[in-house]
Amino acid sequence: MRKLLEYFIRYEVAVNIVIFAFVIFGIFGFLSLKSSFFPLVDSEIININISYPAAAPEEIEEGIIIKIEDNLKGLLGIDRVTSTARESGGSITIEIERGEDIYVILAEVKNAVDRVPNFPSQMEPLVIAIQEEIRQTISFAVSGENIPLATLKQITREIENDIRAMQGISQIEVTGYPEEEIEIAVRENDLLAFNLTFNEVAEALAAANIFTTGGTIKTPTEDYLIRANNRSYYADELNNIVVRADPSGNTIRLKDIATVRDQFSETPNASYFNGNLSVNVNINNTNNEDLISTAEQINAYVDEFNLKNNNLQLDIVNDSSISLNQRTKILLENGMMGILLVLLFLSFFLNTRVAFWVAFGLPISFLGMFIFAGFFGVTINVLSLFGMIIVIGILVDDAIVISENIYQHYEKGKSPIRAAIDGTLEVVPPIIAAIITTILAFLTFQFLDSRIGKFYAEVSIVVILTLLISLIEAFIILPAHIAHSKALIRETDEERAKKKGIDKVFVKLRVINRTGDKVMVYLRDKFYSPLLSFVLKHNFLSFAIITSVLILTIASIMGGIVKVSFFPSIASDRVSINLLMAEGVNPQTTDSIISLVEKRTWEVNEDFTARQSGNLQVVENTIKRVGPGNNKASLTVNLLPGEERDFSSPEITAAIREAVGDVYGVEQLTFGSGGNFGGSPVSISLLGNNKEELKAAKDELKATMLN
Repeated sequence: MRKLLEYFIRYEVAVNIVIFAFVIFGIFGFLSLKSSFFPLVDSEIININISYPAAAPEEIEEGIIIKIEDNLKGLLGIDRVTSTARESGGSITIEIERGEDIYVILAEVKNAVDRVPNFPSQMEPLVIAIQEEIRQTISFAVSGENIPLATLKQITREIENDIRAMQGISQIEVTGYPEEEIEIAVRENDLLAFNLTFNEVAEALAAANIFTTGGTIKTPTEDYLIRANNRSYYADELNNIVVRADPSGNTIRLKDIATVRDQFSETPNASYFNGNLSVNVNINNTNNEDLISTAEQINAYVDEFNLKNNNLQLDIVNDSSISLNQRTKILLENGMMGILLVLLFLSFFLNTRVAFWVAFGLPISFLGMFIFAGFFGVTINVLSLFGMIIVIGILVDDAIVISENIYQHYEKGKSPIRAAIDGTLEVVPPIIAAIITTILAFLTFQFLDSRIGKFYAEVSIVVILTLLISLIEAFIILPAHIAHSKALIRETDEERAKKKGIDKVFVKLRVINRTGDKVMVYLRDKFYSPLLSFVLKHNFLSFAIITSVLILTIASIMGGIVKVSFFPSIASDRVSINLLMAEGVNPQTTDSIISLVEKRTWEVNEDFTARQSGNLQVVENTIKRVGPGNNKASLTVNLLPGEERDFSSPEITAAIREAVGDVYGVEQLTFGSGGNFGGSPVSISLLGNNKEELKAAKDELKATMLN
C-alpha cells in the first residue's frame, strides 16, 4: 500500500491519467445506461387468459378454472396461483418461486393444462404466456367536441401507425372503445318473398367470405401458388355477396334481403375526456427500451399534432418521465450543494485549495461508478437516483478526514510529499473499516426477498460501487493533488504581499482560516472538552441517560406514538375512483352513477379553485371509463401539480367522497389519491366453496375491522 501510494503521490501525471480514464469511460458508461421509472426485473408471472363468450362467472369457475387449478397442484417451482372469474372470461395468474427458470415452469404449466380431459365446447383457445415486463411510460387521450367514436378510432389508428414508426417504441395499447363487428339484420318479409331460409343466407356468407390456399401448380418454367382471397372486413363489401342465383341469370344479393352495417359490439367499453368521447393511447416500455427518449418523442409528436389540428386534440394524461427528471434535478442540485458546502466550510476551517480537491472527488466517484453500473444491470431510475443522493453525504466524510490529516502533518513541519504519505497512511485503517461497515449495511438489500428486494438491490449496487471508487479517489487521487497543491507551500509575508489575481484572493482567504481556527478552539475548550470530561467522570450517569433515551424510543414505537410503516404512503397528483356494481346490472345504471361522481368532482373543483392561489384550476381534467363489462366503471381525476397546489390530494379526495355521499345499490365505490409502494399494508384472502358464506364472512370481517 505504501509503495503504491508513494508512486502516485510523487508522479502526478499518473494520477491525471487515472482521472482522464474515469472521465472518458464514465461519460461513455453514463450515456449507455437506459432510463426507466423503476429498476428492470425479469418476469416471474405466467398468465392463462380464458375467453368464454356469454358465460357466467360460475360456469367459468366450475367448467374451466377449477379443472386447471387441480392439475397445477403439486408442480414444483410455483409459489402462488390466483384465479379470477368474470362474465365472458377469466384469468389465472401463476407466480413462480425466486430463482426458478420461468421457461421450464411455462412448459410444465402447458403440459398440466393439456392434461385436462375436457373444456366447454364454446370456449375459445386458452392463451398461456409469460407476462411481459412492460412499464407505463406515457399516455394521452384523443378527443374533440362532437366527434363520433368511429372517427376517433380511425384517427387514433393513424396516430398509432405514426408512433410505431418511431425508434425504440414497440408497446402501444389503444383503449376506449368496444370491439368492432358487422351486423347483418335479415328482413323476415324479404326471406319469405324470395323463399329463402336463414341457414341458406349463413351458408352463402360462409362460402363467399373466405381466405384460403388451393395448393401449387408446377410447370416446367415456374410454380404457381393458388389462393382464394375473398374475405371482407367492412359492411359495404358484403352487400353484393350472391345468396342465390338461377340459370336464367336472376341473382339475389345480400343487400336485397338484409341490412348490413358496421357497428361496435354491445359490450360496454367507453372513455370520456372532460365529458367528450375519447380514445386512450398508452405507450409502454420493455426492458430493452428507454423511458426518457420515448417520452421526449411522444411529447414532441403531441405538440406537433395539436398545432396542426383545432377541434381534435391530444392531451397528455400521464408522463412517468416527469418524476424521473425531477429526481435527476434533485440529484444534481444536491451534488452542487454538497460541493459548495464542502468548499464553504473547509475554506472556513482549513484551506480553500484543500476544500476544492475534496469537492473534486464527488464527480470522480460518480463517474467511476457509471463505468461499472451497466455490468450490474443498473438503469437511471428513481431508486438508483435515490442511492446516488444517499451516498453524496458519505463520500465527503472520508475525503475530509484524509485532507485534514495531511494538512495537520504539513503544519508539523513535514514536506508536502511526506505529509501526504504519512497523513494518508495514518488514517487508512479507520477509513477502510468505516467504508466496509457501510458496504455491509447496504449489502443486506441484496438478500431481501420478493420484488421489493430486487428493487432495493439496485440502491445497494449504486452505493457500494460509488464507495469502492471513492476509496481509489481518497487514497490515490486526493493525496496526490493536495501534495502538489499550493495549499502546502510555505510562504513569507513578503511573498504573500506580492501575490496578484487569484493567488491574492487565496491569500485573503487565509484570514478566514485563522478566524475558523479561533472558533474551533473556542468550541473545543468551552463546550466539547468540559462535556467530554463530565461524561468520562460520571460514566454510569451518562450510560443511564443513553439507556433511558433508548428505552423511551422503543416505548414510543411500541405504544404507537411513533407510527411504523414498511413504506410511506405516497400522495400523488391524481385521484382514482373505482365503481363496481353487481353482475348483470344494466350498463346505463353504471354509467349514470359514475357520471354523478364526475359531476360532483367538478363541483368540488369550483370550491377549491376559488381558494387556490392565482385562481388556478385545481382539477386539470377527468377521464371517465365505463367497462369493460356492464358492472365496472372508473373516474381518473388529474390534479394541478403538487408544487403549485395549495391543497393535498387526500384533502381533495375526502371532499369528493363527502360531496358524492352514500350511493345505494353499488357493490364497491373506492376513492384513492396515493399508493403504497410494494402493495397494500394488509391483504386478506378468504377461501371457501360457498359464495354466500364468503360474502357473509367478508361483510363480517369488514365490520370488525371498521370497529
